[in-house]
Amino acid sequence: MEEPLDANLFSVAQESEVTRVDFIRKTYTHVALAVLGFVLVEALFLNTPFIVEIGLAMTQGMTWLIVLGGFMFATSAIERWAMRSTSVQQQYLAMFLYVVVEAFVFVPMLYMAIYFTESTAVLNQAVVITLALFTGISYIALTSKKDFSFLSSALTVGGFIAIGLVVAGMLFGFSLGLWFSVAMVILAGGSILYQTSNVLHHYNKNQHVAAALGLFASLMLLFWYVLSILTRLTD
Repeated sequence: MEEPLDANLFSVAQESEVTRVDFIRKTYTHVALAVLGFVLVEALFLNTPFIVEIGLAMTQGMTWLIVLGGFMFATSAIERWAMRSTSVQQQYLAMFLYVVVEAFVFVPMLYMAIYFTESTAVLNQAVVITLALFTGISYIALTSKKDFSFLSSALTVGGFIAIGLVVAGMLFGFSLGLWFSVAMVILAGGSILYQTSNVLHHYNKNQHVAAALGLFASLMLLFWYVLSILTRLTD
């Protein structure tokens, strides 16, 4: 029988070194599994014409604003569910739902990156850069062992500013441009630093799936804007 999450409320930082290492290993293994799941679901979506048509239609006018609003609400709800769940099975379900929703929202972006450029070169470059940045930032957080929870307020404010700019751009018809994507890459980098710090300091030993979900969310945000930058530069 699984041990409920509330059976051990203190963080993994207070556990033995063996437990901490095992927690980190499990967390990053599940991040890798989430990425693999995303790739598989995305491949299925991109090879399903009906889903591609829906994805491309979503980008038209105010529809995309509604989709993004729904996506942010859904993903935020899923992350909170995973964090507060008393069941590891529920955390897995939350991760599965998150991966599927993320893959669906990525359909128009990846379709344009692959089919409009008639090459996977831009996509491959985005993957390499994203993984390199994710690895580097994670290494800094893991080796410094500092608590970066103080970034929470800055990330929240930055997130609301970004949402406001996206809404304004869609309502008034102006492009946010390359520098907005650069700023969002920086924001995503800060989010990875924050989430990695949480892995070390603020999750208990049974929350490896929830911890992985938080990291995966930040990784995908970084990937979205790295790909956006590279796509703009190839136009």
